[in-house]
Amino acid sequence: MELKQVEKISKALSDVSRLKLVRYMQKNQGKMECTRACGLLDLAQPSISHHIKKLVEAGLINQHKIGRHYHYSLNHEMWDNFTLSLKNL
Repeated sequence: MELKQVEKISKALSDVSRLKLVRYMQKNQGKMECTRACGLLDLAQPSISHHIKKLVEAGLINQHKIGRHYHYSLNHEMWDNFTLSLKNL
């Protein structure tokens, strides 16, 4: 993994709200519904959308629209590559 991508992911994980989202997904078989994200964080909907967008842009989570709702899944390949890159710094 390129250092630029490691930096982008590190910045995405530099916020406690985003860490909470990723931790929840890891404990929930790598999945989360948008309504659950709202229940996890004591934030307004636009703030939650901002945090999710940062994780999607970093490639850590994938976004899928089903009907009117979004579902998110952890990108296990990206996460594994990121942790491996950190070990090899």
